[in-house]
Amino acid sequence: MCGIAGELSLRRGTHARPERVRAMCDVIVHRGPDDFGEFAEAEVALGMRRLSIVDVAGGHQPLANEDGSVQVVCNGEVYNSPLLRSGLLARGHRFRTSSDVEVIAHLYEDGGTDALADLDGMFAFALWDRRRRRLVLGRDRVGIKPLYVAERGDRILFGSEVKCLLAAGVDAEIDLQALHDYLTLGYVPGPASILRGVRQVPPGHLLIAEPGRPVRTERYWTLEGHARASAPRSESAWTEELVATLRGAVERHLMSDVPLGVFLSGGLDSSTIVALMHELGVHPIRTFTIGFEERTFSETAVARQVATRFGTEHHELVVRPDAATLLPRLVHHFDEPFADSSAIPVWHLSELARRHVKVVLSGEGGDEMLAGYETYRARRLASLYARLPGLIGRRALPELVRRLPVSHARVSFDYKAKRFVAGAYLPPAAGHLWWKTVLSEDAKAALYANGTLAEVEPTVRLFERLYAESDGEELDRLQYVDATLFLPADILVKVDRMSMAHSLEARVPFLDRGVMELARRLPARLRLRGLTTKYLLRRAMAGRLPAAVVDGRKRGFNVPIPGWLVGELRDFTHDVLAPARLRRLGLLDPAAVGRLVTEHMTRRADHSRAIWALLVLVLWYEAVQAVRPAVGGEAPRRAHAADGRMGAS
Repeated sequence: MCGIAGELSLRRGTHARPERVRAMCDVIVHRGPDDFGEFAEAEVALGMRRLSIVDVAGGHQPLANEDGSVQVVCNGEVYNSPLLRSGLLARGHRFRTSSDVEVIAHLYEDGGTDALADLDGMFAFALWDRRRRRLVLGRDRVGIKPLYVAERGDRILFGSEVKCLLAAGVDAEIDLQALHDYLTLGYVPGPASILRGVRQVPPGHLLIAEPGRPVRTERYWTLEGHARASAPRSESAWTEELVATLRGAVERHLMSDVPLGVFLSGGLDSSTIVALMHELGVHPIRTFTIGFEERTFSETAVARQVATRFGTEHHELVVRPDAATLLPRLVHHFDEPFADSSAIPVWHLSELARRHVKVVLSGEGGDEMLAGYETYRARRLASLYARLPGLIGRRALPELVRRLPVSHARVSFDYKAKRFVAGAYLPPAAGHLWWKTVLSEDAKAALYANGTLAEVEPTVRLFERLYAESDGEELDRLQYVDATLFLPADILVKVDRMSMAHSLEARVPFLDRGVMELARRLPARLRLRGLTTKYLLRRAMAGRLPAAVVDGRKRGFNVPIPGWLVGELRDFTHDVLAPARLRRLGLLDPAAVGRLVTEHMTRRADHSRAIWALLVLVLWYEAVQAVRPAVGGEAPRRAHAADGRMGAS
């Protein structure tokens, strides 16, 4: 696992600045504290920070083909490198190292950009083709590893994190559409970023740049098209294939020359990984679990059952985080506003694991691939709810639910009930968004300092486009939306940034290509049976895992934010969202924000997700204001909205 950065001059005869690329790498030392490597010639400069996992001694990057005409830096792992290597050796290629990254250089030399579609793994790479004077940037199929790009006049800058680009002098100008979507979702949906002019290489894409020619992006893979009817098969046949595919994925993800472990939440996905590692004969299996003092938010007891069953070397930590101190550190590592509060336990879990291992396997992706989210159940219930007489469904029940007392317990009944009745009559894409929404369009309009912006579109349009783009039936389409949007922009961002903050590599076997393509072929009834989520995986793991895991509801790293805001974070919240600080931000109406906070503090409503998103936004904005480039160019302008109608700094 590493971090990469670089620069390409797009005007012939001008040179890249290696010292700028070094500065870009300096701000991501946490991604690769073990080694630094660079390559520079004429118009290109590549740099990388390395966390040594495979071929620890010989895998220094950049890595090249035989004559050095192809140079590669890469963040991540190529899990099918042994198979690719054997084919390349048979065709006469000669390797200098046993590093999986060297395969990329030879594969490109052998078959050009088309051959890069053969790579399986989690990766973001930069490849320089000296003969064609061509830069190729590539990102894995679902965006496990990040890669940001900015075209700045006559040059391209890229890096594993936004802070690389800020260090190079890229302006910190807020993209208003990205901000609008963030306030809806709690994260910035890719391939955009929160900064105007900075974008991400989309998952499953290559970006190709050559001096004197337009930059182009090519897609080499998508989930679209894999949801197709299969020949009739028995459940047992599907079950056997699922287990075999998952076992193969776990085995490939064990590739490492250093110790590894597992993030164990006590949920079905992470427990499945432990069970399959045990079947593969891995010993010892090191497992790591985080819990909270608030019992309703802690899953340590279930995780302990799994650890005991498989005799793992189990490490457990119960924490009561100092969120007021921790939140600015999280903001620093995310670079963009990111309001998924489960980043807090992932931070502590990564910190715990890094004391013992350098690599962990984690269960991310299981919910998107095998239909594990409560929102899929909600959609099924909504179709039944819609059959109720209008007097009951549209009037009586909503009024009854409105009167429920507000609770600050974990995903409380009143919270779910109020969300459900408000979204039950919406069409699929809009309903799916509603159950995930942090701030509605009306709520955002009330918060904006100068009213609703005419130039931004409602976030629901993004969901509708993705829903229409997918193939298959309704469940397939909802899962496609989550796998294309929520997974890379929230779930994978969270795990990447929090693990890398502690120089820890996190791998996700449920996002192995074989698992993803099999999951899309599974009949919907085997993913969601009635209201039973992950039906086939539960059947596959029955007898392999404790009943409390197989039959349990979805778990995960929930955080007691609602109670913290009225307790130990009360003063912190009032301080960060004080009118003076909001006026400096220039985007939000202090009085409207104050009403939101007061309603939560007096338990008239649960606005915890919205308040957390606003806290993150203010802290992010203030942090970016202080950023200055480490080398070269003028200091970036202070973060400000791209249109004065929303307020400028």
